[in-house]
Amino acid sequence: MGENEEEGEMKPWEQHSKIISIPRFDYNAPCSILQRSHSGFLITSTIKREKSATKEAISILHQYVGPYNGDSSGSLERPNATVDTKRRKICTDEIGDKCADIVESRGIKEEEAGTLPKDDCLSCEKKDTNAERDHVMSLVKLTRSGLVLLTFPGENSLDTVNIVTNVCQSLDSGSLKSPLWCHRIFPIQSTCILKERDLQATVSKLVLQFVNDKQNKLSRPVKFAVGYNRRGFEETEMKVRKNTLKDSDRFALLDRNKCFSIVADAVTDVISDSAVDLKSPELSVLVELLPLSGVPNESLVVAVSVLPKNLVSTKPRLCIRALVSETKAKNKKT
Repeated sequence: MGENEEEGEMKPWEQHSKIISIPRFDYNAPCSILQRSHSGFLITSTIKREKSATKEAISILHQYVGPYNGDSSGSLERPNATVDTKRRKICTDEIGDKCADIVESRGIKEEEAGTLPKDDCLSCEKKDTNAERDHVMSLVKLTRSGLVLLTFPGENSLDTVNIVTNVCQSLDSGSLKSPLWCHRIFPIQSTCILKERDLQATVSKLVLQFVNDKQNKLSRPVKFAVGYNRRGFEETEMKVRKNTLKDSDRFALLDRNKCFSIVADAVTDVISDSAVDLKSPELSVLVELLPLSGVPNESLVVAVSVLPKNLVSTKPRLCIRALVSETKAKNKKT
């Protein structure tokens, strides 16, 4: 009976599979993310239902980002774009594999982190800078189950926080149907290599943007909180990485306390009159470790966002708010 019910729930997606198609993975995306910051969305979903969640996420996001169709290049692109079809294919499997091979063979030197030579990514950099591609999302392959990653070509392509805010407001008002497979949509404002210098710079920049936004009314002292999610990276795996790799200092920020300290220092550097408040923060800095596929083990990348209180949940831990409340989720099952 359970299997029949599950199949029944899947019928709408099967019926609309020709309309909402899943794009191929953009295998060049990890190389691009290592090279420069990106924005986008990290979606948590039911394990083994990532394809359903991808379709559902595309269906939801296209209402706020614009109509997108999946093409064979691994990107989600506006159907009325005037760019030549061949130019839209920025990341074929062959190019992606070559970029991944280059990253694997050379690795990321400490002084070169986040600055891979442009030639190593072939012509993808030139294509990504086209104005026509500002609102194009790519589907990025991850190594962990229950996650879907969609990225824009740059960190300022669209206001991802505002998009997720609009999604949540539509769900609250009932104008948007509650999702079945997408649990949370984390709006990624920036990505960076997991290094102290890079993380500090990224957090400082985003906190300053938040403070300067006149829509954010802050009291004094400013209450803030820090959340760090190493989803899928177990303690045993992190110990192995630290012990087997020569540059163990690079993995210091895998420790929660160390990461919290770095982020908190970056916040107080921007807002001197601030204090940690885990119960009712006015702004929350969320850091998500991205399990990117096709990158060497020593190249750890995080997604960072500074979020207002209406987009976060503090219980049982600090995280992006769920798309469906626990009460509604239980009512669906009963």
